[in-house]
Amino acid sequence: MRHDLPSIARSLPALADHRRSRKMTIGKRFQQVAAAHAERPFLRFAGESISYAEANRTVNRYASLLSARGVGAGDVVAICSQNKPGIVLATLATVKLGATAGMLNYNQRGEVLTHSLGLLKATILLVDSDVCDAFDSVPEDALPATTLSFLDLHEESAGLSDRNPSITAQLPASTTAFYIFTSGTTGMPKASVMSHSRWLAAMSGIGGVGIRLREDDTMYASLPFYHNNALTVSLASVLSGGACLAIGKRFSASTFWDDIALNKATAFCYIGELCRYLLAQPPSPADREHSVRLVVGNGLRPGIWDEFTQRFGITRVVEFYSASEANIGFINMFNARKTVGFCPLPFAIVDYDPDTGEPLRGGDGRLIELPKGAAGLLVSKISERVPFDGYTDPEASSKKIVTNAFKDGDRWFNTGDLVRGQGFSHIAFVDRLGDTFRWKGENVATTEVENVLDGSGQVAQSVVFGVAIPGTDGRAGMAAVTLGTGESLDTRALADHLSRQLPGYATPLFIRVVEELAHTSTFKSVKVALRDEGYSETGDDEVYVFVGGTDGYAPFYDGYVDEVAARSMPRT
Repeated sequence: MRHDLPSIARSLPALADHRRSRKMTIGKRFQQVAAAHAERPFLRFAGESISYAEANRTVNRYASLLSARGVGAGDVVAICSQNKPGIVLATLATVKLGATAGMLNYNQRGEVLTHSLGLLKATILLVDSDVCDAFDSVPEDALPATTLSFLDLHEESAGLSDRNPSITAQLPASTTAFYIFTSGTTGMPKASVMSHSRWLAAMSGIGGVGIRLREDDTMYASLPFYHNNALTVSLASVLSGGACLAIGKRFSASTFWDDIALNKATAFCYIGELCRYLLAQPPSPADREHSVRLVVGNGLRPGIWDEFTQRFGITRVVEFYSASEANIGFINMFNARKTVGFCPLPFAIVDYDPDTGEPLRGGDGRLIELPKGAAGLLVSKISERVPFDGYTDPEASSKKIVTNAFKDGDRWFNTGDLVRGQGFSHIAFVDRLGDTFRWKGENVATTEVENVLDGSGQVAQSVVFGVAIPGTDGRAGMAAVTLGTGESLDTRALADHLSRQLPGYATPLFIRVVEELAHTSTFKSVKVALRDEGYSETGDDEVYVFVGGTDGYAPFYDGYVDEVAARSMPRT
């Protein structure tokens, strides 16, 4: 860590400056880095590099064209593209003008895409030709007045001014930089607000103090740039260190390490499921034929942490916790194992209602803090120093704020996440509260059950959720699992493993074997459809039920659900 002390020292003053009125933005910071490291590679794609100076000139020409098309401070530019250098350059051009980049998910279609466009109210749409067919699915009146392809942007900006826009140096940090959409797995997407101030805090805290890239590092990002892991974590850490950002067009488990080697990456950004997909690939010499020294991301489960780092030779894992709308972040800056790390900002872990996700209050009307080691709801204090930017929808924002939590007039952000305090301001992520269910009077965290299933030696991947059983309170556990290639489920061995690792109330009553598990483009499991199908609409999939005793699991049979309601199943 001593080699990283200069990075930490450079970042601390900026991290301590929380003035939202200060004249510092992402565009200005990019200009400073480009001036200091003009010939150093900034972007790399398919092995080809663009220098900081060249990138800044291109960004300025794009900004000149956008300005000529009427884009100014306070406007919104909708951007929709697969991963390629153009999306980074177009985004930087937008924020240099004081406009907001609305980062559209290129997988959206129809009603969902129409809804997202309605939230943005964009002046102009910049679209990659590879995804322009998405907009054929929305009404014409839902589109911005002007649409430019990335090719149009490049060709029409040729010959325009490549000087830094004068407005960039005048913009305050409070200016809105991005609208980042939530995944929308449980409803229509919401657009969370990312200010320059919060992004710059991530650059200093997560990038400079936590990740600490060096000048000769290359960060590889194959996650989409409408996702904060690419747009904020990867890009911010690169600018913090004057490093290079290598862009993968899309994530592919089979070609991942080849692309890492082609782009000379020394780091990459992950989502937990990305790591699992890599582990599911057959072992190959490419697993170690790379120069990656660190990885950064969230969701690397404790159950596969050691296997992942040992197989791929990863010496440093910078796991972190945050969310698009959150005003707090944790980061594993000390390279501890199986933790999302440390946060110096005020937070509390409190008791909660698992049915509503809301914090519980004690007899004095205040929130109930839990002791170290107990799993509870994470709430973070909102203040002038640590503001909550919220969503574009004020009503949605207000629902996330808890008032009078510990004293009159205070305001706290409800993260909706279940965590466990580890001491010394460290936490371990447990689950999303929406994915937690209650059975036999106990709270069951789906991630913990998934960790045990995935560590059974039989299950390649699992998704756990609660299902209603008529005549019972709460929800019983059900798991959808995929098996290794050519494997069959040894139900007795699985039951023995679960009984050793889980309390009885957390053991899934239903196991559904599926060919594959669908995910959103940001690799989050789509649990809603599986939960809705439950144990009764499973098609030709094999379903097993937990009968207990020495038998463990047996094939699903008519009458089992009634027996559970009658408390005759599972047997003890």
